[in-house]
Amino acid sequence: MTYCVGVLVRDGLVMISDTRTNAGIDNIASFRKLHVFEEPGERVLTVASAGNLSVTQSVLSLLNEGFAHPDTGETLLLSKCETMFQAAQLVGRAVREVYRIDGPSLEQQGGRFEVSFLLGGQMKERRLRLYMIYAAGNFIEATSDTPFLQIGETKYGKPILDRAVTFNTDLYDALKIGLISMDSAMRSNLAVGLPLDIMVLRRDALQTELKHRIEAGDPYFEDLRHRWSEALKTAHLAIPRPSYNSLKASS
Repeated sequence: MTYCVGVLVRDGLVMISDTRTNAGIDNIASFRKLHVFEEPGERVLTVASAGNLSVTQSVLSLLNEGFAHPDTGETLLLSKCETMFQAAQLVGRAVREVYRIDGPSLEQQGGRFEVSFLLGGQMKERRLRLYMIYAAGNFIEATSDTPFLQIGETKYGKPILDRAVTFNTDLYDALKIGLISMDSAMRSNLAVGLPLDIMVLRRDALQTELKHRIEAGDPYFEDLRHRWSEALKTAHLAIPRPSYNSLKASS
């Protein structure tokens, strides 16, 4: 499995993904799950994937190489989309196309068609947007009220995002909080692990501001993990212990 998070704030977009994939405790490997499609000055689209690796790779191949529209025969490509909404529709269509080809045989062999995507980015003269696409090909969009979306092993990383992220959060504070969320997932789930891929896109810049891979031993990430652990210890020690015993005794 994996964990990916996208955070859409007033100043821009942050996307983070781990690279862990496994098929059992003795078959663990790393694959890139965060892909950037960029034409500087024209468009930046970022796709993060979670789920069955063969399915996600097939979907990405269709988006890169194109596939025929079932009615018109037109070649559908991510690079031809004129809006982010059209791009989200195309990712959903590619998911359904892969299911049409591989889904029945996968399920006959006892497998599951598990896949989800985050799609974020901006096109020239269009607004910055972030979507989550489901295995059925349908999707939802992040809003100012719900400025982050997650896929994969989401439960351990969600509490920090719920408490700390708003639409007005600074762009690089959003990156920091996203990395704390990723650390929380890594601490509690072996299916999430290093290296991590990160991308930062500033609103209306139309080119990525940061693309970086965090490897094991990365100084900033190691410092962040240590500081967060110490901050949690300090916080819980500062909270008074429960007084329920004394209340019971006094009653």
